[in-house]
Amino acid sequence: MHPSRTTYAVGIDLGTSHTVVASVPLAGAAADIALLNIPQRSTAGEVLAQPLLPSVRYQAAAGELGDSWQQPWPPQGADAQAPAVIGRWARDLGAAVPGRLVASAKSWLSHQGVDRTAPILPWGAGDDVAKVSPLAASSSYLAHVKAAWDQAHPAALLHDQSVVLTVPASFDEGARALTLEAAKLAGLPDVQLLEEPKAAFHDWLLLQGDQLAQQLAHSRLVLVVDVGGGTTDLTLIRVQASQSDELPTLTRIAVGEHLMLGGDNMDLALAHQLEPAFAGEGQRLPAQRFAQLVQRCRMAKEQLLAADAPEQISITLLGAGSRLLAQTQSVQLTRAQVQSTVVEGFLPSVPMGDMPAKRQSALRGFGLPYPADAAISRHLAQFLSVHADGALPDTVLLNGGVFHAHALVQRLTDLLCTWRGSPVRVLHNPHPDWAVARGAAAYGLARAQDELAAQTPSNQAVVKEVQAPAAIKKIVPRIGGGAARSYWLLLPGKKGDAPQGICLLPRGTEEGVRIVLSGRRFALKLGQAVRFNLLANSQSHAPMQAGQIAALTGDGWVELPPLSTVLPAPEGKAQTQVEVQLQASMTEVGTLEVRCVAVQDAAQSWLLPFALRGASVADASESIADSADAESAEGQKGLKSGAAKLPEAVALIDRIFGTQGQDVAAREVRQLRQSLEKILGPRESWDVGLLRALFDALLARAKRRRRTADHERVWLNLAGWCLRPGVGAELDGWRIAQVWALYAQGLGHAKETANWTEWWVFWRRVAAGLNEAQQMELLEDVAGHMQKAVQQNTRGKSSHGSYDDMLRLFAAMEAVPWQYRQEMGQWMLQRLKRADETVQTWWAIGRLAARQSLAANAHLVMPPDAAQEFLNATLAQDWRKNETAMFAAVQMARMTGDRTRDLSEDMRAQVLEKMRTSGAPERWLAMVEQVVQMEAEDQKRSLGDSLPPGLVLLH
Repeated sequence: MHPSRTTYAVGIDLGTSHTVVASVPLAGAAADIALLNIPQRSTAGEVLAQPLLPSVRYQAAAGELGDSWQQPWPPQGADAQAPAVIGRWARDLGAAVPGRLVASAKSWLSHQGVDRTAPILPWGAGDDVAKVSPLAASSSYLAHVKAAWDQAHPAALLHDQSVVLTVPASFDEGARALTLEAAKLAGLPDVQLLEEPKAAFHDWLLLQGDQLAQQLAHSRLVLVVDVGGGTTDLTLIRVQASQSDELPTLTRIAVGEHLMLGGDNMDLALAHQLEPAFAGEGQRLPAQRFAQLVQRCRMAKEQLLAADAPEQISITLLGAGSRLLAQTQSVQLTRAQVQSTVVEGFLPSVPMGDMPAKRQSALRGFGLPYPADAAISRHLAQFLSVHADGALPDTVLLNGGVFHAHALVQRLTDLLCTWRGSPVRVLHNPHPDWAVARGAAAYGLARAQDELAAQTPSNQAVVKEVQAPAAIKKIVPRIGGGAARSYWLLLPGKKGDAPQGICLLPRGTEEGVRIVLSGRRFALKLGQAVRFNLLANSQSHAPMQAGQIAALTGDGWVELPPLSTVLPAPEGKAQTQVEVQLQASMTEVGTLEVRCVAVQDAAQSWLLPFALRGASVADASESIADSADAESAEGQKGLKSGAAKLPEAVALIDRIFGTQGQDVAAREVRQLRQSLEKILGPRESWDVGLLRALFDALLARAKRRRRTADHERVWLNLAGWCLRPGVGAELDGWRIAQVWALYAQGLGHAKETANWTEWWVFWRRVAAGLNEAQQMELLEDVAGHMQKAVQQNTRGKSSHGSYDDMLRLFAAMEAVPWQYRQEMGQWMLQRLKRADETVQTWWAIGRLAARQSLAANAHLVMPPDAAQEFLNATLAQDWRKNETAMFAAVQMARMTGDRTRDLSEDMRAQVLEKMRTSGAPERWLAMVEQVVQMEAEDQKRSLGDSLPPGLVLLH
């Protein structure tokens, strides 16, 4: 943004269902706020400009759209081989071909269970569909908006304006950071984030004009309920009347937890209800047909919940291909059904004390983590019981497209009146579809005027000119409240003890205020991985101060993406340590910022970025230590027993692999693992933090791993164990990058067969952390060595290591395109015809065609049709004699809840029947019958190693 060229305040509501843009000149007033009519294709031959831009993207086939996809401008990332279109036409095309429609990108952007920067959308689409990441999809909508604005305002380009971008109040720091990244990729590097409920309320305040104080005279607690397409946002705002004629003081006192629950879920529920009528009782539609049904239900729902709704609407599903008409089916959806499913299902009349259920949700659709309980009214009851302190809201503002339905408005209002025991005032929202964008523009105007007013006297003429009209900031009060959550740094503690944390930023801290933990000093290690595990809490009302240590007990704790990085060491030094203090603030942009500031030189500081790609871990490694407390009894209590002995363990590693030429016997080298176990306990008990700390010590001494053949074998064995499975702990990506540099160096003692075995085991253990290109290179290498082993006609150890170890390594390549794994699986099936092939081949086939990746993103799973031949091969085995083949079938038939990956009901029933007659364990039956977590014993069997304690892979 260039202040000299800033003439507008612009509000952008990047919604799950629609994107809306509003703006106002900086010299304007309330009446000057206008919506941007966004040009978009409505058909192949027509461009239509309207305020609502559907937040969807259609990934067309090459040539499908002709040249139309390039008008009014080509979507970001599209080309002739992968054309795409955004907006209204995309929505209509996707209704007919849902497998090519990217929808709910905003919900995916907040989903920590996937890599939000990976091309995974449309979810479940075939390989013939070009895919985009949630980040790229969100950015493309903003890029479309930018192009529309720039076309309409060539003298005031969007990146020069004061832009406010709205996000759900419940978005965590990771989702907020990704939203900012999406804006940056769209060419909007300087935007302000604003919570959507605050924006909606800001718009209502704006509409009251001079009557605002009078309109809020009898309100003391306002509840804002914002239910959009993908999220439900709850916010409480306290109103304190002024003693004079001035405007009331408004303070946001609470926000709800992130609820991925909205209009999309209602559509999904209706589709589940109608599915048996189309697929048959007990059967399920294919993924693309089900997505088509969801689209049809969305349109019917809107009509049947309207004030003048018909009694019923016909829902029609077309067939596919040559059977387009022959397979066309129609079912009637009645108003009573929608009332029962949507109103009673999502807003049931429940007592105030009724809390959300914790069971597994039945509404599993397209991979998104929907809440276990779909009843918004129960979530609302829980929110009010925690935050309202017994004084239930007397006023409510409803926002979001679902509240176009009179039945939903009436039910929610009646519910609040019943809980309160007296009437609740409903604030009139004349335009719930664009109130958020309008409110964001008004907020941006007030903020821009405040900034201008604070400038130097040389700019006073400009300020006077801007403030001359009835400026919005004079008639709309600022909504205060500061940070909606308190933020805590997780401290290490003994296993079994309640976890403790240190408060970084108390709830209510105003934006721009920097909090320094001056009473706590930390030892920060430069030149190696550091990680800070963070948590947030929006429920606790107990007074707190920055720097206080408290037990992290009770409800409301949310794990945030950790802060992690590798901070550069001074030139010429591999590693060093510096004493620092932590500094935290809620930035003016609306995100949490944490810095390490050097105690000796306050000008030296390091910004700690959020890690947004990986899974979370329960235990942090000792990347930092509270040196001020380390000698106190309290400090000692917080140290893990293993970590307390870490220096002794590192000293032992240094004795074997250090730079000093020490007289170390070969036996001492070979027994390094046993010696470490005497210090730290059995290696199976080493938690992920300790493991990664040991790995970092081994990595720092990797240059000396080739001293002898024994050194090399021991280094590979121990380093692989400490880094397994290559993902899960923060900064594992950095660690993998370091060890991948060792791959090209190969073995230093390549004539030793045992060293080859440890080489393959090492790469199998860390394979999950390798990207596609790295796995492909490794795959080609191991395939060549496997072929040599086969040619040597040996089932034991060839000159290049164990055939079985190479086979297991190949099966761990989850990131390569599934077609390669299919080809390798077919080769394995041919090998199984040999009498000397081992059960390891069945293990490998089970991994190759599994329904659930152990670490890779779900979109890389082999499709059910391709996995069918491998399942058939396992079914031909006698499972009473070949349990490994049965477990392979379990992995291939396992139920995920995602119909894109799951086998058909008939096939799973066939597997279950054979499992029961073969005496399968109950836990295996459960994995095929329903969506359950794989138990540790089976996870170890599937992975080939146990997972480190404290590490949880994405599922």
